[in-house]
Amino acid sequence: MNLKLNNSQIEKFSRQIILKNVGTEGQKKIIRSKVLIIGMGGLGCSVAEFLTRAGVGSLGIVDSDNVDLSNLHRQSLYDFQDIKKSKVYTAKKKLKRINSETKINCYKIRFNEKSYSKIINKYDYFVDGSDNFKTKFLINDFCKVSKKFLVTASINKFDGHIFSFDFKNKKTPCIRSFFQEKEVSDDILNCEYEGVLGTVAGIVGTLQANEVLKKILNIGTNLNGNILILDLLNLNFRKVKLKKLKNV
Repeated sequence: MNLKLNNSQIEKFSRQIILKNVGTEGQKKIIRSKVLIIGMGGLGCSVAEFLTRAGVGSLGIVDSDNVDLSNLHRQSLYDFQDIKKSKVYTAKKKLKRINSETKINCYKIRFNEKSYSKIINKYDYFVDGSDNFKTKFLINDFCKVSKKFLVTASINKFDGHIFSFDFKNKKTPCIRSFFQEKEVSDDILNCEYEGVLGTVAGIVGTLQANEVLKKILNIGTNLNGNILILDLLNLNFRKVKLKKLKNV
């Protein structure tokens, strides 16, 4: 597709087009990109907002929940007037105000074995913002089989974990190399039980968006096969390389 930026787009994205690693060709790559975000909570809201601001052309957002009062301290796309409304349709309205040219596809569904097959092939980049391990393992397995690029993350209290996996590379490990399905509990992902500082969601979600944009542009160093561990209470950051397990 021979895409040409119009004057409005050039002005809108001028501050990132001026970057030598982006330029007009890089901006065209962003506009052509198709990203699916599973989970429109604290992580998903930040990811969706910054990818929309960057100019991503097509964005799919998946979440079956409605907005709750307890969401507002960390889920940046919602406000008091949105309580009891669908997260995905509310988010779409807010995102369209930011960038009307981004196509937003809403999926008010639970991401499972039945629902994924209808949507997974429409997107090239995947972001996991879910809050339970069953969904995380499903997303991981679907992306691995389909050889998609995946950025996944989790938050808890003052901490964050971010992974990225480029499954086109057969040597790439996956989330099962870090979490063992039979040994993990959703309690460590559940803000209702453990709590989380609102800024942690924003910081980690923004880093997820950053990983996606770098991959789209093919610049910098991705986390691929590594985990970034953030202790935001004490401002400690560690990057740990994952080893691919033989049976996963």
